[in-house]
Amino acid sequence: MKSRKTLPKSAIPRIFFIDEEIASGKYPNVPYLAEKYETSQSSINRDINYMRDVMGAPIDYDYYKKGYFYYEKTFRLSTTYASAEDLLALDMAKSLMELYKDSPIHDAAMNLLESITVPLKNVQNSKWYKDRIIIPKAVTVPVDPFVWKCIVKGLQENLVITFFYQDAAEKDSTKYEVREDAKLKTRKIHPYQLLFDRSAWYLSGYDVDRKEKRMFALSRISCASATKEKFVLKANFDYRNSEGLSYFGVYAENKIYKFSIEITGDTRWISERQWAEDQKIQKTANGIKLSFTSNQFNKVMDFILSMTPRAKPIAPKILVDHWKAAIKEAGKLVKST
Repeated sequence: MKSRKTLPKSAIPRIFFIDEEIASGKYPNVPYLAEKYETSQSSINRDINYMRDVMGAPIDYDYYKKGYFYYEKTFRLSTTYASAEDLLALDMAKSLMELYKDSPIHDAAMNLLESITVPLKNVQNSKWYKDRIIIPKAVTVPVDPFVWKCIVKGLQENLVITFFYQDAAEKDSTKYEVREDAKLKTRKIHPYQLLFDRSAWYLSGYDVDRKEKRMFALSRISCASATKEKFVLKANFDYRNSEGLSYFGVYAENKIYKFSIEITGDTRWISERQWAEDQKIQKTANGIKLSFTSNQFNKVMDFILSMTPRAKPIAPKILVDHWKAAIKEAGKLVKST
């Protein structure tokens, strides 16, 4: 196998991962390291050769235990092979993992980051940022690990999956009434992509029975199972091909609207953000008018209601009608208290 002469920057975290695994005394071999790091065996082989030939790592192979070990027990790679900024950025990334706390990937990712950033533990004042750069806690949506594994298997092998799904309560388009008779329904799905949006995971896939692409919240999936039936990915399977024209989350509809919303009061945080590709912001006597094109009607509606009573829809008419109906329903709740 061709040996490395230089070390690519992308290989640095993997090098420290290998160092941690060998130093742990587990006698890891190449297939184990490649599977755990999710890389190729050839990359691991080149890394080990580089560690031994260029970095001077005392690596040897135990043919009885079928794995690598350091014949100098106290050896560890020097942090000089990675810049302090790189290691610090990786260590800070562990804080960002809080966003995925109730996701099955959290523990695995944290363990990997811990192993990579071990050299940083010996750097003086390496944890200064712990109380200075903060990731506030966010609402999380727990995911069943068995559901997660089933979906990932379906994605990896293009396998049809089945599961029970709890449909959301439906809203009457004219009366804004909520139906509470939603029941568990069996779904047969071609899994296309997993999407992470606002602390929740979603599955984008093709619903075989309904003959159309659908979006499923993982928190509403149960009794998932990967079948042995294969499916062929369609040319337009990628969610990004039909992503919303505005930036309100994963759900987008087919119909496109021109939205116009008046917002009063302190609107600086609105003006500082990009809500859609073509957004326009005009100043008014009491605030701003936000205009944009979107195919995320329900998400835009939720956005307006979240800013009640400072937000008022101007167009399209269907949005104004839905908003008025929602405000009337809210008024009934106020009167009943």
